[in-house]
Amino acid sequence: MRLVFWISVLAIGFGTGAVSAGSLVEFPNVSEREPRLVGYLARPDAGLSALAGGDKHEATVYPAVVVLHGCGGISSHTIDITDRLGSWGYVALAVDSLGPRGMANACRGGFGPRQAFDAYAALRYLAQQEFVDPKRIAVLGQSMGGIAVLYALDLDLAAQYFAERFRAAVTYYPGCTTLPRFTASMLILIGEADDWTPAERCRDMVRHARPDSAPIAMTVYPGAHHAFDVVQLQPGRQVFGHWIEYNGAAAEDAEARARIFLAAHLEPAAT
Repeated sequence: MRLVFWISVLAIGFGTGAVSAGSLVEFPNVSEREPRLVGYLARPDAGLSALAGGDKHEATVYPAVVVLHGCGGISSHTIDITDRLGSWGYVALAVDSLGPRGMANACRGGFGPRQAFDAYAALRYLAQQEFVDPKRIAVLGQSMGGIAVLYALDLDLAAQYFAERFRAAVTYYPGCTTLPRFTASMLILIGEADDWTPAERCRDMVRHARPDSAPIAMTVYPGAHHAFDVVQLQPGRQVFGHWIEYNGAAAEDAEARARIFLAAHLEPAAT
């Protein structure tokens, strides 16, 4: 199924011979014991992102965002997010953490730490590209990908193993469990009615963040369920015993907040 998905992405992007939606890239993982990774790369100056963003993205180097998918794997929703980030002026790289490992999904839990290390592999790859500013790379994750973001930026977890640092992080409905010391400012966007990754756990995490943690901002949407930004979830449905459903008002507000947050933290350093 994963191969079929990537073939369909290629068909959409390159089938007409005109504008490509983005490009597929392959890059090494942080450990030789882990498989090489593949991802979908969108650029502000190419493809659909350039069309959506107009002519205003003509920089020599761009800030970048690593995109981490949920437990169902990379999807059309993931691709849409990546293209949208490209239209905002970022190089965006959606990492497929499951396909190279031969996994259909990871919804039984426990995969977030491995995906966190994949995020650093993507960070290293982007930092080596001549069109990316290595000092302005953020990470965005949803659900399981959001858990991976928390794990990746915590100094007591994955961050202790890497000299590289993300500049900022956005997490949609993550499973919050840690008493964090984050290395970069974090934005959490979550639904009050989420019964898969409850908002109250994130409130507890924010309340108990350690004094030396980077700031954590959080917005909780009344009545919104898990995966509230996934437009394909109309009507909502039961998955693995949890309710997931699109909420247009929450999705629109979260997108606006994420855009403002990334712009504030990925601006060039003052000279």
